[in-house]
Order: sequence, then C-alpha cells, then structure tokens
Amino acid sequence: MTQPVTPGGTAAQPDAAGVQPAADGPALAAPGTVVHPAGAVDPAEGRAHAAPGLWTLAVGSVGVVYGDIGTSPLYAFREALVPARYDNILLAEEVLGTASLILWALFLIVTVKYVAILLRMDNNGEGGILSLMALARKALGGSRIVFALGLLGAALFYGDAVITPAISVLSAVEGLKLVTPAFEGSVLPITVAIILALFLVQSRGTSKVAAFFGPVMVLWFLALALAAVPHIVGNLTVFKALNPWYAVHYLLGHGTGALVALGAVFLAVTGAEALFADLGHFGRRPIQIAWLGLVFPSLALNYLGQAALVLEKPETTDPFFQLFPEWALLPMVILATLATVTASQAVITGAFSLSRQAIQLGLLPRLEIRHTSESHSGQIFLPQINGLLMIGVVVLAVVFRSSSALASAYGIAVTGTMLLTASMTFLVVWRLWHWSPVAAAALMLPFIVIEFLFLLSNLLKVFEGGYVPLLLAAGLIVLMWTWVRGVTILFNKTRKTDVPILELVGMLEKSPPHHVRGTAVFLTSDPEIAPAALLHNLKHNKVLHEKNVILTVETVDTPRANGPDRVRLEPIGPGFYKVVMRFGYMETPNIPKTLVLLRKEGFKFDIMATSFFLSRRSIRPAAHSGMPLWQDRIFITLAKNANDATDFFQIPTGRVVEVGTQVTV
Repeated sequence: MTQPVTPGGTAAQPDAAGVQPAADGPALAAPGTVVHPAGAVDPAEGRAHAAPGLWTLAVGSVGVVYGDIGTSPLYAFREALVPARYDNILLAEEVLGTASLILWALFLIVTVKYVAILLRMDNNGEGGILSLMALARKALGGSRIVFALGLLGAALFYGDAVITPAISVLSAVEGLKLVTPAFEGSVLPITVAIILALFLVQSRGTSKVAAFFGPVMVLWFLALALAAVPHIVGNLTVFKALNPWYAVHYLLGHGTGALVALGAVFLAVTGAEALFADLGHFGRRPIQIAWLGLVFPSLALNYLGQAALVLEKPETTDPFFQLFPEWALLPMVILATLATVTASQAVITGAFSLSRQAIQLGLLPRLEIRHTSESHSGQIFLPQINGLLMIGVVVLAVVFRSSSALASAYGIAVTGTMLLTASMTFLVVWRLWHWSPVAAAALMLPFIVIEFLFLLSNLLKVFEGGYVPLLLAAGLIVLMWTWVRGVTILFNKTRKTDVPILELVGMLEKSPPHHVRGTAVFLTSDPEIAPAALLHNLKHNKVLHEKNVILTVETVDTPRANGPDRVRLEPIGPGFYKVVMRFGYMETPNIPKTLVLLRKEGFKFDIMATSFFLSRRSIRPAAHSGMPLWQDRIFITLAKNANDATDFFQIPTGRVVEVGTQVTV
C-alpha cells in the first residue's frame, strides 16, 4: 500500500485512518511512519561510509539501546521493597520474593519476548511499535483497529520520553545526599541544570557524543556487577531468588501489596522497547550479544547484590548506592549521572524519530526537521519537540521533586506500550508466520497476561502520578485526531471545485495559452486532479511552461523505497507529465535529488530552469464547521505552526512560487 502526500504533505490513507488529503495544501502534513533509528542511512544520501564491525555495534548498542534499562537499578529494587516495609517488618522471604520477581521479569519480558522473539519481527530490517503496526496491518490486509493501537502506543511513548529524563537524572543526583547531607537542598537545582543543559545541546547533534555513550555504559555495567559481588559472596542464600517459587509465593501471599510491588518491579524492565526500536540501527546480533554477554548478567548480579545487602541490613534505605564503599560514592554519583544522561538522550532521540514518523503519517503538521549528520539521516533535531519536551521534563522534576514520587508516574506509559506490542506480535505470528491461532496464543498469551498484571498494578498509582502519561497521551491523541479531522474537512471542501487533470489538458490542447521556456513542477496529493497552483497560474499569469510535471509524493509501507520504484513517469498530454515519487517511511523526502532519476527515462530538464509551484492556504474558522470551535482553533494553530513545504521536501527556496488561497474549516 502507498500513501500519497500533499505538497503540504497530508497522507492519504483511507484504509488506515479514514483520511483523504487536501488536494495540494502546503499548510498540512506528510506521511511515512516508525521510529527512525539513529544512524539509518537515507539511500538518497548514499552508503559510502563503511559499515561498523560487529563488536563496534555491540558496544554502541550498550550506550544507546540499554541506557534506560541500565539505570533502573538506581530505583527499581528500592521502590519494589516499599510495600513490604509498610508494617516496619522486612522478612527474608519478602526480600527474596522481590528480587525473584525482578530477575524473572528481566528474563521473561526482555530476554524471551524482546531478544528472542521480537528482534526477529523486523520490517525490512527496521523495528519499533509503528514498524510492528505496519506488519500487523499487512497481516490483516489493512486494519483501522491495529492502526489505532499503533498510534496509542506511539502516544504513550511520549509520556515515557518526558518522564525518563526526569526520574533518571533525579535518581542519580539524589546519591549526593549520601555523600554529605549538605547536598540535600541542592538536588533539585542540580537536576534542573543538568536537564536544561541536556536539551540545550540537542541542536548540536549526537554524533560527537555518541561514541562516548557506549564506553561510559560499558563502564557503568561493569561497576554494577563488581559492586555486587562482595555482598553476594557474603550472603550466598540470595541465590534462592533464582527460584521462581519465591516470586510466585510473594504474589500469592501478599494480596494487594504484591500488586503494588509489581508496579515497582516493572521499573526494572522499562527501556526494553528500545531493543526493538533500535533494531535498524544496530542489527539483531549486536543487540543480542550486548544483552546476553554484558547487560543481563550485570543487572542480575546488581539486583542480587542489593538483595544480599538488604538481607544483611534490613534498615538500608538506598540499596543501590549503599552497595559501594564510602570512598566510591562520589565517583559513582558522577558515573550514574552520565549514565542517566545517556538514558535520557536515547529516549529524546526516539521522540524526535517518532515525531518525524507521525509527520510522515499525516498525523501531525510538518515541523522543522534539522539533520545533524551528513552520513546518518536518523540523527535529526526537531526544535519544537525539543522545546516542549524540555518544558515538560523540568515541570515534572519541579512538581514531583524526587525519583520516588515520580516512580508512580513511570510505569503506565511503558506497560501500555508493551501490552500493545504483545497483542500485535500475536497477529504477526498467526497471520505472517502462519502459525495456528492456538500455537500463536500459546507463545504470546503468557506475556500478555504478565504485562496485563503489570498494567493493572500501575493503574493503582493513577492518582499518585500515573495520570501524567495518560494526560500526555490523551492530549497528543486529541491533537492528532483534530489534525486528521481538519484535513479531511478541507479535502471535502476543496474537492467540490476540483477539475480533472485530463479534462484540463484536453481544454489546453484545444485552446493553448502562451508558452514560456522551462519546466514547472506542481505538487499535489491527487494526480487525477489539477493542482490549485496550476489553475491559479493559468488564471492570473495566463502562461504555460514547455514542460509541466504533476508531482505526487507517496510513502510506502517499507522502510526505504527500492530503486526501480523510486520514481515513475507517465506522459498525459502535450507538455504534461505525471510523476510519482516513492519514499520509505524511514526516509526524508528530497524532491530535487530524486527528480534527477528521471533523466534515465529520457526526461531532460535543467534544474536551474525549473520552477516549483506550491499552494499555500490561509485557514479561517467557518460559521458552520464540521468541528467544534475549540477544535477549529487547535487545527488552525497547528496549521500556522507547520513548517514550510519548501524545507520539508528540500526544494531550493529560489525556485519556489507560492500561490495563496483562503479556505474555511
């Protein structure tokens, strides 16, 4: 399936969201989809740079993929013990049960579901929830329900993108209180300063610091493991936590307290989605090697070490930092801060990529996208998204003030995304892998049940802070629905005055206007309809170029469009040609560079004698609109803040002619 894009870029996807695009309105959006893994190379940019080696990719994945899950030991075990401490009596079986729950969650959710199963569900090498959504929709022959589930998962990811930097940096800086109580009043200001610095340097791109991430996180995981070993050796009974009976016994014997504990246990597996999302950047083997060879053993040892420490000293308040001798506290706080910045960087980059996918899908208006690397098209920076994320993260840190308070807000977004992922995986295993429904259910139902329990436990914390990701997701869904609905209304209104392009070509052949030299390119979402810019040019300038190209940009359901399918040329009359360009959902459209491919088909043109005609709409609220007034105002605000189509399609600004029209919505 392909999705035509308007010059403004709205995706035509009647089978996906019931949306048809406005004919050629640059104020609108453009299609595509899925997390663009940092470092994926746009075919248009070429693949001249050498592919990194396996071990280089494995070390890189430690920094980018495992930043979030790698910093969970800072707070996960501490928070999971809170329900057991309610009666001020901490039993050994409660400590072992909590540790067992965490270890088996890591094994089942991360190792089995993500590393063993989901990493095999790539969409032409790419991963992530939107990529999985594309596979699931393909399996069902197009499904609005699956499309909606994918969007819900994407919306929940933004909640994660706001909460992760706040809780991660707060939990690291809180270690300063153990170095000396004098730092207690400085934790929040230092946290806010680090968060602001993190977002302010985003515009410089991640390429210079990406090489720093991997080695820092390798050092971090080695420190996690080494700090735990002495405590484990001193209390070998902690290995009982490897027995799943302790986890089951804890769940069955502690009622609602166990359900509350599950919500905190889930903090240990947050970040697992990054395994799948960054598949296209690093590949399956490097991610698997990093997890099985370093990350999982280090995390398991650290949680066992924390359990051993608490068994020995039940009064321990911060089992992570208290694993370390006093002389190592300050270096570990610094290393933890670097690690949490790494975790935050990964989720911020993911938010940028996801935003580009939403724009490509036509779910958001075009936003400014800056490329920060010449060789890696995945390294992008979106100023508006960066600013909104920065405000959100700072507000959360200031309002909640501690990582413990924020822990209540953390789980819902991630559990919701994981549950949606498991559900769509069932569809792919059943319909694309051709397993029987029973076999597919036997494979995925255990994960769905486990993640549903995690979601249920996190829903208990809605009023303590769990409302934060729900509100963020709900707000984003309202914005996307408003945009899609507004685009549909505009399309229906403009459709009434449309002129079929073949009818116009026939009229011009019988009564030709004055011709001028050069090539004119008219962008439109519907190649069967004459673009508004062409009609206005004829009406006001009363001239026609020697060559006139009716150009439609489509987004296909694969990460990158294949060479032969990249561009298609079809003559439709004297001096008129239809051109269809196809881009994958992981690519950024570049019209001038792709037009050069037409020369292979014998279409000669000089880019310096080519003009690009776009229609720019000025939108006003109608007296009798299809939407409530508040939605009208949201839609108009979004349209006004849309990035210029010239920049989005990378058209030279000196070659663009814009024709203005006014419409009501």
